[in-house]
Order: sequence, then C-alpha cells, then structure tokens
Amino acid sequence: MLAKRIIPCMDVDKGRVVKGHKFQNIRDVANPVELAKQYNEAGADELVLFDITATHEERSIFLDIVEQVAAEIAIPFTVGGGIRSIEDIQQTLRAGADKVSINSGAVEKPLFINKAALKFGSQCIVLSIDAKQTESQTWTIFTKGGRENTGIDAIEWAKRGAHLGAGEIVVNAIDTDGDKNGYNLELTQAVAEHVNVPVVASGGAGSDKHIAEVLTKTNADAALAASIFHYNTVQIPELKNYLDQNGIIVRR
Repeated sequence: MLAKRIIPCMDVDKGRVVKGHKFQNIRDVANPVELAKQYNEAGADELVLFDITATHEERSIFLDIVEQVAAEIAIPFTVGGGIRSIEDIQQTLRAGADKVSINSGAVEKPLFINKAALKFGSQCIVLSIDAKQTESQTWTIFTKGGRENTGIDAIEWAKRGAHLGAGEIVVNAIDTDGDKNGYNLELTQAVAEHVNVPVVASGGAGSDKHIAEVLTKTNADAALAASIFHYNTVQIPELKNYLDQNGIIVRR
C-alpha cells in the first residue's frame, strides 16, 4: 500500500490566507508564506494554494506569492485559481509550483485538460471538483468558487477528467466544507471507484478521526484539510502518529 498523504490547503485572497464555511463568511487567518513554512516544518506531505477570487475577478493568479512560497519550502505544492490557459500553467510552474489545479477553466473547455497533460505531463495536472449534492447519490459540479451550478454530474465529470489526462482529482464537497463534521465519504468513494488516478478528499475535516475515517472507509489517496490545521485543532506530527497507530501508512 502506498503511504497516504496529508495536505494542508491554503485559500488565499488579497495576499492573505482565509477560511470560510461552505464558501461563505470568509475570515482572515495568516500570511501564506509564513504558514507554508510552518506546514513544511511540521511534516506536511504537500501543500495546496488556491487563489479563491482569481476566476471570479477574471484576473491572473498570484505569481509573487507562488515564488515566495517556493523559495521557503521543500515539499511539493499545487497552485489553483484562475488557471485558464497553457501560458497560465507555464508561468505558475516556472514560479515554482509542482502542480497546477484546474477547475472552472476545465469545465468551460474540457480539452484544456488534455492539452495541458500532453504539454506538461499528467503528474502536473490536478482536476479540482467542487460538488454539491442535488439528489440522493447525485452530485453536481459548481464553479467560480461555488457560485455557479453547471448541471454537470460530478462522477461523470471525474471520469472524463481522468480520461482526458488529469493525473489527480481533488473532490471537494461543498455541503460539508467548513462544517468540521467529517468528509463526504459517499461522494469521495463514488469518485475514487470510478477513476484510475489518485483521489484527494476535501471538505469537512474536524478531527484526526475524520481523516482516519476517509483514508480507511474510502479509496482516497490523500486527505486535504484547512481549518483544523490553521487553528491548531490538529497538529500534523500528532496526526501522523495517530494514523500510524491505526494501521494507516503515512510518510515520516
């Protein structure tokens, strides 16, 4: 079994890490470069930085922050938000990111995934899915920071994204985002069992038990979380000890 990954996520707006609840009620948290350094030193396996308003504001991504983070950490990190072109990806990777996360740009032009994977390699291309439950066992894709209902079935979109060349899929459940009551296990597993690429669970972590749960009760390869790490509810070294004690292989 491959080691499961623990991935803190930093939503960035106006140069600051912020956190909301179901994509609303955004609160200030920290400086992204300083927080990235802390997570690097704490033993995080990877980091994710999302520019949460770049797409909505139709502007370029925060390359200055990407460069500063890259200069300070040794672990891989993914950058997303406002990635809409091959040039955007090229600039983001040149600034120091290891992967890029695409969401709205891929929904609008699905072949963008394929073009990006062919040019940069699937290992660099992460498909980020923001999904909300619309019926029993049915989840729909939302874009532009959860503002726009596309009407696209999340499971079918995940399958198509993997087929087009995405090397990893992040499944963010809008319904549980910021609730701290646990991940959406049903959605996570539904995606994981239909694709042949790594799946990252996102949205709802409130404790070490929730992370252990999603890594044992679904086929997720990694757990992404924000609030529990930002506010020190869970410390990464202690979390890894807990997971190890529960038979979950983690990187040391």
